[in-house]
Amino acid sequence: MTHSEPSISFSVANRRRRKLLAAPLLFLPLSALAQFRVEISGVGMTQLPIAITPFRGETGSPQVISHIVSADLERSGQFRIVAPDGAAAMDETTRPDVSVWRQRGADSLAGGSINALGGGRYDVRFRLWDVVKDADLGGQDYMVPQADLRLAAHKIADYIYEKLTGEKGVFSTRLAYVTRAGDRYTLWVADADGENAQPAFSSPESIISPAWSPDGRSIAYVSFESRKPVVYVQNIASGRRQLLANFKGSNSAPTWSPDGRTLAVTLSLAGGSQLYLISAGGGRPQRITQSQSIDTEPRFSPNGQQIYFVSDRGGSPQIYRMPAGGGSAQRVTFEGNYNVSPALSPDGRWMAYITRSGGDYQLRVMDLSSGQINALTNTADDASPSFAPNSRLIVYTTKQGGRGALMTTTVDGKIKAQLAIPSSDVREPAWGPYQR
Repeated sequence: MTHSEPSISFSVANRRRRKLLAAPLLFLPLSALAQFRVEISGVGMTQLPIAITPFRGETGSPQVISHIVSADLERSGQFRIVAPDGAAAMDETTRPDVSVWRQRGADSLAGGSINALGGGRYDVRFRLWDVVKDADLGGQDYMVPQADLRLAAHKIADYIYEKLTGEKGVFSTRLAYVTRAGDRYTLWVADADGENAQPAFSSPESIISPAWSPDGRSIAYVSFESRKPVVYVQNIASGRRQLLANFKGSNSAPTWSPDGRTLAVTLSLAGGSQLYLISAGGGRPQRITQSQSIDTEPRFSPNGQQIYFVSDRGGSPQIYRMPAGGGSAQRVTFEGNYNVSPALSPDGRWMAYITRSGGDYQLRVMDLSSGQINALTNTADDASPSFAPNSRLIVYTTKQGGRGALMTTTVDGKIKAQLAIPSSDVREPAWGPYQR
């Protein structure tokens, strides 16, 4: 649930209905695609100093590979970029003079090359060096079409991140989010840095609650195109949509089980809003909450054994958890009288959520083992947190200049990156999984 776009279960606002048809989109002119501007703020406690030299041949390339790699690593909060400052382009065959880079304060160094092969294809290569030990840490090469040059850069950043931190990078994963521009809502799928956005579905009516399938091939979401909230599942590659939940009343807040076989949804099928399980292939829903209150926003725990959800059964919206098949619920949040939008980290350690504090809606994260809560923001209108698949970053929205802006933050809140769309109001982000 977001306060700016209330959960259907808590508040169904009267919506202006339009007669335009809604339809899946596979292609739009490049001028229609959302473009992002990234701004980094904050300083982490410990960061690895790394230099990314210009890649040989990138000045004539459609994408500046070294800049994309640097931005990825900086946004992660784990790296401090040492500016190359006039350094010559260094390709993957060049053994660097590590003494020069030691003097500049770099612990590691990466460089490479990009070569046009003809037919719209490119050969991208790189190598990573340990400056302190003067050691070759390996590299990779990618032969890609022009459309995948950014993906190749993200994969380079993933390699560097994993080699130097021991953890898997998330730069080649994807984001989904919704924009409102005039009277049009569009569901987008983009790179993890927000660039290379492609439209998946567009409608004159609201689109809310996108949720990725565990294999990253499909997105479930709620569309109001038929003048009521209905849950669809859409295949990203083909654009084919499947009607999943169109029962009496409202159908909302889809979320996938970790095995991808089941979705939990909020239905008002029997009157009040309650939680149900439904097969990913559709069929008869199974009710799993039996309260007289509003239960909504289900989220499976990473092991699939529990469901976290929002309920006002205690008098105000709070987050609860219960066995995934139904049963007794335990309250999880106790600070404040309004806590919504739970998001579970894939490693099971953290729960991000939105709390209302003095009239402001702010992002919090809870250590689920200790119950300790950390305030990640001090802004006034945060919404819709979603974890990266490595549990290190959170994407969310906040209001800037009256419009929704897309942000990422590290779990400790020390590094934030703004991914702003100048001409659109952004909402409902969801971070996709690792590709299988």
